[in-house]
Amino acid sequence: MVMTSHTTAPADHPVLRVAPASPAAAAAYFGASLAFHADVSDVASALAADGDPGFVVLDSRSTASWDQGHIPGAVHLPTALIPERAGALLDPAVPVVTYCWGPGCDGATRAALALAQLGYQVKEMLGGFEYWAREGFAYETWEGGERRGVDPLTAPVEAADCGC
Repeated sequence: MVMTSHTTAPADHPVLRVAPASPAAAAAYFGASLAFHADVSDVASALAADGDPGFVVLDSRSTASWDQGHIPGAVHLPTALIPERAGALLDPAVPVVTYCWGPGCDGATRAALALAQLGYQVKEMLGGFEYWAREGFAYETWEGGERRGVDPLTAPVEAADCGC
């Protein structure tokens, strides 16, 4: 049902029980969210373009997870090792995009926090490795390169992008 200015929702409706934020507050919140997060397809597009994407991708998972599959060109640095090894692997002038398994894992968030505390500019890739693979982007394993078909629940099968 489309609500118009002539239609009101019941006050006890669960969606609107807490009123939406003001447009200014919503713009501030969603703008901040984009400063902290990157979309899988946007990361893939930037990495596929000719030239330097302007950021480095960091896989914060274990070695066993890395071997199972990772984004080509990503830096492997498990979260627990960030304080001692980030300086040797990352340029502080280059933004970092972290990822872990997927939306059910907060490893990329913990890695982003550890990097931010060390002074790095950082974003978290929403969807993690799960959505990278589900959206049909190529990945590497300990056995070589792989690519799955696009999951139609996560990305358009026939289109170059989702139009978001």
